[in-house]
Amino acid sequence: MGGKSTSTTSQQSTTNPWEPAQGTMTGILGQLNSYLPQTGMTGTQSNALNTIEQNNATAGQYNPAIQSYTTSMLNGGGALNQAGAVNQNYLDYQKATQPLASNTNYNPYDTPGFKDALNTTVADITNSTNGQFAAAGRDFSGMNSQTLGRGIMQGVAPTIAAQYNQNVQNQQGAAGNLYNAGNTNAGIQSGLQQLYNTNRGTGVSSVASGLDAMNQGSKSTLAAEAEKLGIPLQNLGMLAQIGVPIAGLGSQSSGTSNTTNQASGWQQFQQAMSGLGSFSNGAGGSSSGSGIMGLLNFL
Repeated sequence: MGGKSTSTTSQQSTTNPWEPAQGTMTGILGQLNSYLPQTGMTGTQSNALNTIEQNNATAGQYNPAIQSYTTSMLNGGGALNQAGAVNQNYLDYQKATQPLASNTNYNPYDTPGFKDALNTTVADITNSTNGQFAAAGRDFSGMNSQTLGRGIMQGVAPTIAAQYNQNVQNQQGAAGNLYNAGNTNAGIQSGLQQLYNTNRGTGVSSVASGLDAMNQGSKSTLAAEAEKLGIPLQNLGMLAQIGVPIAGLGSQSSGTSNTTNQASGWQQFQQAMSGLGSFSNGAGGSSSGSGIMGLLNFL
């Protein structure tokens, strides 16, 4: 069709769903803002950190002792200081058991004092036997000699056997004790050597520990300075975690929209006919012809 009908509508709207809660949020943010001056170091915190730094200044007094301990451990910690004395005790014991411990001559007659004891026994038996035969008037008789021989044999044989066995026991006991003493000495020396090695290992480990101990004062000072910086930042961070989300809760929007509507052909025809009728009623016949021509042109 040749005609066009257009209508335009303008609309402006505002969206502010958080307006009822703005008073509450403003109050919360106001309280947070009041805490901003308090995010710095408190007097108690500052005094505590200052005390730590003052104490760190005295840590160096222990450095000589730490270095001395480390050096001592690296040198074995004195574990072998008694090694010579322990070995000398063994040598003295070994000397004291000689020649008994190594003697294999068990002859009783070679035992000091054995002959004297044996001679006394023989003399006692002789005097007793001869005295008995003399009293009977038969001294120096064959029976006197036989009885004396048997008496001496019976008297000295147990003594000789006992001394022989005692000599064997003494030698074996001395040799066994010397062997045990050697084992004991070796065990003590081995223990001292192990302690020496352990102490040296401890010395190696204490090098790092010693350095840490000597640097502890400086490390504590650095930590205290970090706290002086970190505490205010941490306080600000806690306020930000509360305040920033609140600040982003509300939203407000405002805008204008335009709408254009175009009438259909039938609607345009009805509007034209309505306008023509009104024109015909208000004007003469000649004007009616012009209105019809206008309608045809519109269609």
